[in-house]
Amino acid sequence: MSATPPPAPVKTEHRFPCASCGADYRYDPGGDRLICDHCGDVAGIETGGPWQGGIRELEFAAALGDQLPAQEMEEIRVTTCTSCGAQVDLGSDIHATECPFCASPVVTDTGTRRHIKPRALLPFSLDGEQARTAMTDWLGRLWFAPSGLQEYTRKGRKMQGIYVPYWTFDADTKSQYRGERGTVYYQTRTVTRNGKRQQIQVAKVRWRAVSGRVARVFDDVLVLASTALPKRYTDALEPWDMSALVPYAPEYLAGFRAEGYSVDIEQGFAQARDKMDAIIARDIRFDIGGDRQRIHDIDTEVRDVTFKHILLPVWLATYRFRGRTYRFVVNARTGRVQGERPWSAWKIAVAVVIGLAVAGGIGYVVALEQGGF
Repeated sequence: MSATPPPAPVKTEHRFPCASCGADYRYDPGGDRLICDHCGDVAGIETGGPWQGGIRELEFAAALGDQLPAQEMEEIRVTTCTSCGAQVDLGSDIHATECPFCASPVVTDTGTRRHIKPRALLPFSLDGEQARTAMTDWLGRLWFAPSGLQEYTRKGRKMQGIYVPYWTFDADTKSQYRGERGTVYYQTRTVTRNGKRQQIQVAKVRWRAVSGRVARVFDDVLVLASTALPKRYTDALEPWDMSALVPYAPEYLAGFRAEGYSVDIEQGFAQARDKMDAIIARDIRFDIGGDRQRIHDIDTEVRDVTFKHILLPVWLATYRFRGRTYRFVVNARTGRVQGERPWSAWKIAVAVVIGLAVAGGIGYVVALEQGGF
């Protein structure tokens, strides 16, 4: 007799009609509340449910075996951008729009995707105007950026608030290693320089074989679960205030978009292992000690791996300026900005001319001094 299939995951739809007028609420960044832009009504956020009192991790092995409980899964309607690969939940009332990550035209599909529910998130702290100010200030500090772009972004279209998916991983690791400890010592050598014999100290390294073990418990190793934005941008938005994570509640998404993850849990853990291995190697070098270290072999046992799917908030702007598209992303908690750096040809030309003039002036002064004037 075949086993009874697990219940189907819940199909998720996030709408929050105002209790007073029926228009949609939106989350108020920094206010920890919902607000209706139509009538001004406010409402609190329901944070109860199975995660109240803490953010529980999920078992990695269960996720790999597709054995997570049905309540940990959901079906969402996402649209995949064919240009950048972003998977964005556009809502059921939008059928054609631009991709918020690259400004390419996208048409929504009618299918749903089964994925692991978010377990926690960082709510937006900065509103759209604060994010725009941070971005224009950042552009203003780039001397070689076109002046027109800064003015264009200040007057341009609104920034879009998007929750970007991440994985976090916890693990208990124990590593055995073999390597060598190097001790620096000096030998005196006699050399001839400019016809004169001199004694110099030459550094040598004496190596000795060593072995040992190190242990480390990893907590919340953060891995980007999206391929829509260049990783160098998202990495530069760190650090995130992970201690401020709150249990996931759909009300926090009201008025914002959320990207579905495109890096699955197995791919995410492989990236987390790369981060863990780098830290383990650092621990081993410290354990070896001495002046220099060589690591020949590391055997790491990884146990008790858990994870969670979280959402982190960014403000995103995509601008087309003088035939080129520029993307800017703002950490919606700290205001840190990253983006595609524009260049002004005339500012660079002016800097080159000034540099040549300064160099010529210095050369003229040196020539006068050498000529005895």
